[in-house]
Amino acid sequence: MVGEKNENPNVSLRTQLLSGKPRSFEEISPITEADIDKVKAKVSRTTNTTPSPSSRKRKFQGGDRDEKAPAAKKLYSQSPISNEQLTIEQQEVLDACLAGHNVFFTGSAGTGKSFLLRKIISALPPDVTTATASTGVAACHIGGITLHQFAAIGGGDATLERSYSMASKPLASQIWRKCKHLIIDEISMISANYFEKIEAVARHVRRSDKPFGGIQLIICGDFLQLPPVNRVNENLNKNNDRRFCFRTPAWDRCIQVCFELTQVHRQKDMGFINILNSIRLGNIPPEIAEKLMATSKQKIEQNGILATRLCSHTHEANVINESKLNELAGEEKVYDAQDSDPTSSKQLDQQTPVPGKLILKVGAQVMLLKNINITSGLVNGARGVVTGFRDGLPMVRFRNVEYMAKHERWLIKSPSGAISSRKQVPLRLAWAFSIHKSQGLTLDCVEMSLARVFEAGQAYVALSRAQSLETLRVLDFKASQVWADADVLKFYRDFKLRVEEMRLIPLGKKKSVPGIKVVKNKSKTKLLSGKLMSKPLVSIS
Repeated sequence: MVGEKNENPNVSLRTQLLSGKPRSFEEISPITEADIDKVKAKVSRTTNTTPSPSSRKRKFQGGDRDEKAPAAKKLYSQSPISNEQLTIEQQEVLDACLAGHNVFFTGSAGTGKSFLLRKIISALPPDVTTATASTGVAACHIGGITLHQFAAIGGGDATLERSYSMASKPLASQIWRKCKHLIIDEISMISANYFEKIEAVARHVRRSDKPFGGIQLIICGDFLQLPPVNRVNENLNKNNDRRFCFRTPAWDRCIQVCFELTQVHRQKDMGFINILNSIRLGNIPPEIAEKLMATSKQKIEQNGILATRLCSHTHEANVINESKLNELAGEEKVYDAQDSDPTSSKQLDQQTPVPGKLILKVGAQVMLLKNINITSGLVNGARGVVTGFRDGLPMVRFRNVEYMAKHERWLIKSPSGAISSRKQVPLRLAWAFSIHKSQGLTLDCVEMSLARVFEAGQAYVALSRAQSLETLRVLDFKASQVWADADVLKFYRDFKLRVEEMRLIPLGKKKSVPGIKVVKNKSKTKLLSGKLMSKPLVSIS
């Protein structure tokens, strides 16, 4: 924290503040993250869809503003979005969200979808914005809750009438009605049946015939990655064309504008990026198959750090980790998580990446589960080996640095806004990891056998965790292990065509997006800047 030096004792502090002259500052004390969070909570932010109560109050109140000290917002708050950190295409998505549009944005693995979501969330008013995801781990990545928690209709197995009843209970309905901006991450894992049901529930509970009851939807995900988990009682036909939520009438009603992120940040080698893009679409030409088969002979271990084995099934990964730990000699060290509310331990298990109970030994292969020091390579997904214990805490050797793993805290939020926390050593055993659990991670040393993949996109998710071809080892690779869902491929072909046509003006009245200029000619009206694309498109003659 900084304080101003009063260089002229004969001039009042207020006069100096209002003079506009440059002022010098001296350090008083550091601001903690808790202090910043408290200030941010008090700062009201406005959007085109949700006016700030404080701004409305100022509109109707008189009085001379100059007679008051500068507002806390001006002194302490910084813009929640650093535009320099966003690419042009990410900024376009943000602009559309802040303009109040219902947005779907997609992109291949590593294009910064979750990063952009966190920026969007920080730019919207927190009291009426709910961030959700299809899985607990994905929700934790964006500081949100699961969509199932928010919707309050259970797993979606109940009838529509029963779902109306559950969501109409006082607490659940209050949460539904308060929400003005709903964010959904990893949309590919939300089934058509569930998406259609919660859209109907939204209209029912909010007593509105508008799509999704008038809530602004911001949806993110890649349908070419992990698909929804089939439920036995879901009505799917033989062609499975109702499996994905984009095939529902609710999707067509709700989604106004779509974007695709194309700049990959996880991998830097364009050759490897091109291989991954081909695999994403289920295309395995002979030259790509040969390159992947050649990785089986690569030695990718360094400094005693073994490659993490990605498994298609969670149970298989757990068995490997337990057996490898038991093979190590030496004393076990047990770390029990400190949960703020013992009744929420099960929820914390599902929504945080750290286990409730962690058992380590010297020689244990582990993965770091939090960004500690990006410059030193201590990032989420970094691989290391336990070399000893100091003051009861594990010492871990990573590729470039040795680190004492101190306890870190994870926070999760309930739909009502209540906060639960887990304090734990930020490590997990990493001889093996399931493909599903690896989503969102970047692994610097990874091995896989894809013989038991059972879903379209599963092989792509596994392969795209690697930073480069040189840090990847694929055992017994066969082209038949890679495929993409035909229905999703058709969706993306149509999607690409719509993106090509995105410069056509959308049908009907839409809110304008800053920076977009409309110019009419004889055949059609074009948008000259920005990549805004609306689903219903029309040429104007």
